[in-house]
Amino acid sequence: MARKETYRERYTNKLIQAGKEPIKKERKERIPIDPAIQQPYIDGKVILINKPLHWTSFDVVRKLRSLLQIKKIGHAGTLDPLATGLLIVCTGKFTKKINEYMAQEKEYTGTITLGAVTPTYDLESEPGQQKDFSFVTLAMLETATEKFIGDIEQLPPMFSAIKKDGVALYELARRGEEVELKPRGIHIGSFEITKVELPVVHFKIICSTGTYIRSLASDYGAALGCGAYLSSLCRTRIGEFKIGDATSMEEFERLLMVNG
Repeated sequence: MARKETYRERYTNKLIQAGKEPIKKERKERIPIDPAIQQPYIDGKVILINKPLHWTSFDVVRKLRSLLQIKKIGHAGTLDPLATGLLIVCTGKFTKKINEYMAQEKEYTGTITLGAVTPTYDLESEPGQQKDFSFVTLAMLETATEKFIGDIEQLPPMFSAIKKDGVALYELARRGEEVELKPRGIHIGSFEITKVELPVVHFKIICSTGTYIRSLASDYGAALGCGAYLSSLCRTRIGEFKIGDATSMEEFERLLMVNG
């Protein structure tokens, strides 16, 4: 049985029959997407993406907007460039649910490195102020988590997108301006130490929206008395949405090309 032509192949063949040169990828000209594939995304869908390392959340949205050739699209909850994991992307009518999804409980796994601190509380900046961590025991690590469980007040990191008088805090921080940060109420459902390879401590956290895991890592290091920073982070769940159901950007694009 002969293989059915894809929409892109039919489009290219029409160009050839019309005496026109087929569009080549290297020219970066947009080939129309099959309307039958595109329409459900125009109407509204929830796309679960496993965000790649170093991509911003907007990078994902911009790429999907280009692939799907749609305008109404957005994400439900920012992930830092150095974080990976579950990113909910909504299109069409589901963009109205973005705030609802953002408000749901979140789960993260990652690593905290003891014995140093960074201005950004993660590896966006160089670790400094090295301190001895050899005195830290497993019992200390587990006991220190207890003060962060439940309803707590958390200071957001200075290097964040939170705005002060319309200007993002990270912009003010880069200018060297000092800003008085106000603590925000958050909820930590659980803070579990899953593996210890000093100076690296592996963890799993369940928390409310608005929680900065970078700040939690820094505060955790301070509580231990040796300093710490967030060295890796992966979001594994938002509400009922799980990372196991997410697709990589490469796989999403491949499936779109195959079906389109």
